[in-house]
Amino acid sequence: MGAACPPPFLFYAEDTPPDSALTVPPSFSPPKYAGVIRLRRRWYEKGKLESYRPQCPCVSIGNISWGGSGKTPLTEWLLRWAAHNGLAAAVLTRGYGAKPPTPHFLVEADSNPQEAGDEPLLLQRACPDSLIVVDPKRARAAQWTWQNYRPHLFLLDDGFQHLGIQRDLDLVLLRPKDFTDEWNICIPSGSWREDKSALTRSSAFLIKCTRDEYRALGPLIQARLAKYKKPVFQFSFRPLGVKRVDRADFGRDFGGKPYILVTGVGEPYQVIDTAEQLLGQRPALHLRFEDHHDYSQADWDSIHRQAERRGVEHILCTAKDAVKLARLETQNLWTFEHTLDFSESTFTELDFPEWWKQSWNSLVGKEDDIHPQER
Repeated sequence: MGAACPPPFLFYAEDTPPDSALTVPPSFSPPKYAGVIRLRRRWYEKGKLESYRPQCPCVSIGNISWGGSGKTPLTEWLLRWAAHNGLAAAVLTRGYGAKPPTPHFLVEADSNPQEAGDEPLLLQRACPDSLIVVDPKRARAAQWTWQNYRPHLFLLDDGFQHLGIQRDLDLVLLRPKDFTDEWNICIPSGSWREDKSALTRSSAFLIKCTRDEYRALGPLIQARLAKYKKPVFQFSFRPLGVKRVDRADFGRDFGGKPYILVTGVGEPYQVIDTAEQLLGQRPALHLRFEDHHDYSQADWDSIHRQAERRGVEHILCTAKDAVKLARLETQNLWTFEHTLDFSESTFTELDFPEWWKQSWNSLVGKEDDIHPQER
């Protein structure tokens, strides 16, 4: 999502009867807005709005608020886990800002980021054995994907509010500020898409933050989430090094040389912290673009000129930015090589990978090791 508050959350077209599209005027107060969304949820629960049941396990990765919370890296982790265990996984995504040329657009490594969307293209390149399907009507995409590929698992991207598809697990991502000044403040005054009553649907909560931040949040996690009786997991990026975007060069750092940081993500200051952790210094210049920015050649030329004026050789960006910048005439552009660490948990003795393995085995009726279902 972009830095500015998005328009009020609407019923998805595929979720709503043609004659009953309900919108929320921008003048609505947060309580009125929350009430409308609760009504929408009740309509699904009572069957007044139709929902689709996929033929294989479906897991939603979503959040209660708009803005960056780590959904894409967590989805990538789940795709890698599936591939490691011999499971075919498919991501169902609307592809924020994407303009797919066809319904149920299957993303390829060489897809145009304007057609595929930056995050779907990032996922496809990171996990080439997975299916990444872009379609604003995700129930339609699920049916098409099942008919053609028979995956073992559907991952519903940004799916917490997308009630038009039934799911087996809801992974709900929260930001540290969701526990403090943003807690339970809905659009249009705040960033929450639903009020706290929606959290009862969660199967587990995940918070992208450092271990120290998580421990500092401990009393609020207890106060805010204990009543839901669901596990809470902390995760964070662990940078491994930097890699050149246009070729296979890899390095642990830039050898102490200055660098410029370019970001077009929802939480850019977390990227600064990651860069400083890896490189030992803050960027000489941070060029911040709006989330999902569609970079042009003029943007890159401006970035490069500013680097030249400062005598800076290395330009660093996020992986999401790299999929769009890579199609331009770039020079000496680098991005992060990283992994995810799951370190802390609350209301469970398990870490997230072990909890996820047990949850998957419960879904498919396995008691021991994971095996792909017969197709």
